[in-house]
Amino acid sequence: MRMSFSLSARSAVAVGLGVAALGLGTVAPASAAPDHAGYVAKSSDSDASKAFFQAVLKSVAEKRAENPSAAAVTVTYDASGAPQFSAQIARSTQIWNGSVSNVKLQEGSNADFTYREGNDPRGSYASTDGHGNGYIFLDYQQNQEYDSTRVTAHETGHVLGLPDHYEGPCTELMSGGGPGPSCTNSQPDANERAKVEQLWANGFAAAMDKALHKAAR
Repeated sequence: MRMSFSLSARSAVAVGLGVAALGLGTVAPASAAPDHAGYVAKSSDSDASKAFFQAVLKSVAEKRAENPSAAAVTVTYDASGAPQFSAQIARSTQIWNGSVSNVKLQEGSNADFTYREGNDPRGSYASTDGHGNGYIFLDYQQNQEYDSTRVTAHETGHVLGLPDHYEGPCTELMSGGGPGPSCTNSQPDANERAKVEQLWANGFAAAMDKALHKAAR
């Protein structure tokens, strides 16, 4: 089966990829043309992963615009839709929170994104409908073939702004399923950690400015 560790381009989605609205747990019709990223895909186009990151960023920025005095940048998730992967999600959260300091993942209500589980021939993926909604889907079969913690941490990397790089070595978390099932590394490398730090230091500031400007209107 094909594994998806990355977001596929919007044009690819238009050819028939259906997605659920992030955070809502409902499936959006294919006509909604959502952006989709999977664990293993045929294209390394980063347009979809950028769209997913921007959707999460927008959600976080709008909440912080309501409470600009908050010190930390926290991305909140809801894992109730993926009970069989609770351990992997908790481990993925621990990995990312221990790897970067400009953003933290936290389980809670009013989530910026959600996790879901089930069977899907596309494998695991991160998805956004292009309207600020998104989720991470964890496929049962793929998580039996590939290291489940790596799959989960990889897809969560899209939440934090990282695109796929299937050509990379096993030491790169965002190489996804590219190195094959024998790769069990679930840790981002130094370059991936630095990229997330940069995105949440600079990209978040820009999103906050936009959100605050909108609120002031």
